[in-house]
Amino acid sequence: MAFRIRKKKDVPSGLFSKCKSCGKMIYSKELEQNLYVCTECGFHSTVSARKRIEITADPGTFNEYFTDLKPEDRLGFVDDIPYSEKIEKAQERTGNADACLAGLCDIDGKQVALAVLDFTFMGGSMGEVVGEKITRAVELATENDCPIIIYSASGGARMHEGAISLMQMAKTCGALKKFSGNGGLSISVLTNPTTGGVTASFAMVCDITIAEPKALIGFAGPRVIQNTIRQDLPEGFQRSEFLLDHGQVDCIVARSEMREKLSLFLDYMGAQRRA
Repeated sequence: MAFRIRKKKDVPSGLFSKCKSCGKMIYSKELEQNLYVCTECGFHSTVSARKRIEITADPGTFNEYFTDLKPEDRLGFVDDIPYSEKIEKAQERTGNADACLAGLCDIDGKQVALAVLDFTFMGGSMGEVVGEKITRAVELATENDCPIIIYSASGGARMHEGAISLMQMAKTCGALKKFSGNGGLSISVLTNPTTGGVTASFAMVCDITIAEPKALIGFAGPRVIQNTIRQDLPEGFQRSEFLLDHGQVDCIVARSEMREKLSLFLDYMGAQRRA
């Protein structure tokens, strides 16, 4: 009797995704339908800025601003490859000019200025363009007499731009301080991860601070701190739940409930629906 040996079929690339928290393999379409939240452990995976806008804004209402702003390699910075090449590769991969998208949109009919950092673009790092877009988004909220919502997902200041990147910390904080002083409402949403100079600036100075579950939030990373002070850190250190317990964030909201909660905050703080 002759036997035929079937050739093993290759699993198509991207069919399954592995949760970075629990390691479970999840059907990619199922993960997408669940807003990139693990169906096993509830870990909130990083999503692109455009996906974040899609699940936050009323359909078809987002109008992007400041698209003319593009990063420049002012210092001629080189590590493994020139900074200019890193910018080009990130732009080709993401389709974005830099790590922040900003503009106006509606949430349940209420107009807001929206700025979203994109971790897929050089780790969401803040350079000159990101700082300028956040600042202009705050000014856009002032011009349109509406609240501003800022989503953060970042490794911090962009080292490739040196002191120029650090200057953005003061600039963005100054813009939000002026906005708040004039009665403007600002909401910060911290996602995994929010660290470094972003945590030390605009991400933590808004009127309302929301965090997604289990997000890493801090300045230096836990391993750096532990190796520096040579002490064990508390369980859950620098996670959303730890920060909530210690008064650093106002509430923790799951991604599936974020849009509803943002709308509720806007209603409570007196945001008006557009006619």
